[in-house]
Amino acid sequence: MDNKILRDLTYGVYVVGSLDGERKVGCIANSVMQITSNPASIAISINHDNYTNECIKKSNMFSVSILNEESNPNIIGTFGFSSSKEVEKYSLFEHELVEGIPVIKDSNGYIICEVTSVLETETHTIFVGKVINMNKYDNKNVMTYKYYHEVLKGSSPKKAPTYQENIVEEIKGNRWKCMICGYIYEGDELPLDFTCPICGQGYEAFEKID
Repeated sequence: MDNKILRDLTYGVYVVGSLDGERKVGCIANSVMQITSNPASIAISINHDNYTNECIKKSNMFSVSILNEESNPNIIGTFGFSSSKEVEKYSLFEHELVEGIPVIKDSNGYIICEVTSVLETETHTIFVGKVINMNKYDNKNVMTYKYYHEVLKGSSPKKAPTYQENIVEEIKGNRWKCMICGYIYEGDELPLDFTCPICGQGYEAFEKID
């Protein structure tokens, strides 16, 4: 089976935000979809082990910031490969509070939802939320899951619904892989001053792929 075909399903790349009391929390998600139009409702899928999951359950609210192809890739590195328990993620990027919930401004816009139902799967929680606010910031090309993999050369966080450990890419020439976020650098040599465009790690975080 060639499970890379799953990347051809339509996914975006989103920042899902919520609150732990007054503390802003968030993570990367790629499984977000509109369920109904009137009233508008949205469903998201969040890993059980993700700190944002328990915060959504406590606050009963979540936001979805829709990233575009020109959004800073470090947003994905920060929100996808570190925990809100340890990092004040929103402090690193321009953001605002809407209905009290944080949203990323370097995006095409946001949707704010109030949770109306919850479904537990073996590894993830599916939250369905009623849309209570939404707005556009920009109209750039939406960043798709496929674009993130094939153009930005990133990999899915292990807690993502679409994470697949056994996808093996064809290797052409010399390649170095970031051991933090999975970004692949291609070239004759990896420059000593190179910085990962996804997670911001330096040369020492990379290993050559044989």
